[in-house]
Amino acid sequence: MDLNADLGESFGTWTMGDDAAMFPLITSASVACGLHAGDPVTMLDTCRAAYELDVRVGAHIGYPDLAGFGLRSLDMSFDDLFGAVLYQLGALDGVAHAVGASVDYVKLHGALYDRTVRDAEQASAVIAAIQAYDPGLPVLGFPGSALLAIAEEAGHPVFAEAFADRAYLPDGTLVPRSQDGGRLHDDGQIAERAVRLATKSEIEAVDGTVLRIEAHSLSIAGDAPGSAATATAVRTALADAGVELESFA
Repeated sequence: MDLNADLGESFGTWTMGDDAAMFPLITSASVACGLHAGDPVTMLDTCRAAYELDVRVGAHIGYPDLAGFGLRSLDMSFDDLFGAVLYQLGALDGVAHAVGASVDYVKLHGALYDRTVRDAEQASAVIAAIQAYDPGLPVLGFPGSALLAIAEEAGHPVFAEAFADRAYLPDGTLVPRSQDGGRLHDDGQIAERAVRLATKSEIEAVDGTVLRIEAHSLSIAGDAPGSAATATAVRTALADAGVELESFA
């Protein structure tokens, strides 16, 4: 099972998360590409750390929305979104190449991630840009999403992820982060859910419904307070359950 986190989200003198503590605990890092978070130096430092610790690098692509941290849905035209995705891919790939790393997959961020679960038009623009840049680049995303369906149709390897630290609705979608209870904070509970996902492909929704999720990767927030402690609890619990951690990329 892969364990991924969103990293490289600091900007200038403003720090988001504790990347140094997270890197030894994960197998894949989705790195912000400068439009929703991150900057050239942060991207460089993050890719270098990933390379040194043998952590796979993914392009974490969002709307061009630094002020809103990419959490605001934007009604971008096909061409505008195509260009924004291509810009971010090229930026991170160039930085990764300079330190010996490579971009091994793509994962969307925030509002763009949520929107492309259902919005086929925006998902098509994203995949068209990835296809233009690298036709074989894997895409990590939400199971059953329009994004993964379009990516698979275009010939990209697709991988599904699940969220041990997020609450699920009975229909299999996530409770919005803005709602109470949308993000879980009990490390023991999160670790237990991670083990259940990895060993049984199951997770319990807020109403007790047992959802089946065939996931290739488990996502742990890298920006929440105590993320490193949560990741440590998850990694320890997975190891105790006999789950081998290895990147899908």
